[in-house]
Amino acid sequence: MTVHDVQNEFDRRGISVDQVGITGLRYPVAFDDGEVQQSAIADFTVTVRLQPERRGTHMSRMVALVHEHLQVLDPRRLPQVLKIGMDELEAPSIEITAGFSLTRTVTAPASHRESITVHDVAIIASLDDASCAVTSAVRSEVTSLCPCSKTISDYGAHNQRSQITLAVQGTADDPYPLPARTALDLLDGTGSAPVIPLVKRSDERVLTMQAYDHPAFVEDMAREVAGACRSRGLAHEVRVRNFESIHSHDAVATINGGASRGWL
Repeated sequence: MTVHDVQNEFDRRGISVDQVGITGLRYPVAFDDGEVQQSAIADFTVTVRLQPERRGTHMSRMVALVHEHLQVLDPRRLPQVLKIGMDELEAPSIEITAGFSLTRTVTAPASHRESITVHDVAIIASLDDASCAVTSAVRSEVTSLCPCSKTISDYGAHNQRSQITLAVQGTADDPYPLPARTALDLLDGTGSAPVIPLVKRSDERVLTMQAYDHPAFVEDMAREVAGACRSRGLAHEVRVRNFESIHSHDAVATINGGASRGWL
């Protein structure tokens, strides 16, 4: 029995659709970027640009693309996957976004007890007739101690947990120039002290004094990350948010270092 393909019907309105596709597709993946191999559940969005004469796109082919080509999620292979998807969907452009959690084992500074931190990771890849772009974003948390509070107080200084997000845009020759683990190491060294899930009293003493010795504003942390990316020649965007401890608002800072599109 022949089933009529409604999506391929001619549309007379003559209006193209910038993005159409699927979102919220949760799928098991094996993340492998050459440095880290880890299983995860990724949240996928797959969209294409729809030509004005076409009524619809084939969304089942998008699920098939994830199933057949992205269960091993390697950012370095995404340009090839995009080309496959664009051909199979007969589309002039395609974009794939995958968000997932990456875990790392961290060690407390004094007790040497181990615990696990969880980080948000996003990979955004797009392809059209003109260019291919792959952007990878990671998020980590650090402690920041206020330099102003330290300076004006007779003793003590307020500190808070800070969230740093870094997006790095690849190039045609190197779509994934900063691996996730390297990016997270960079972010962890930016604040006043690291955030560690499992700390004993001896660790708390070390971390508290470390933060006091290394005060940092959101501006300082954003500039430190941006400077490290500039020294590597990376197009990037960084955003820092302080979950303030003595204010009723949070503090934020963002730097776009040559990224062609704001991701954060």
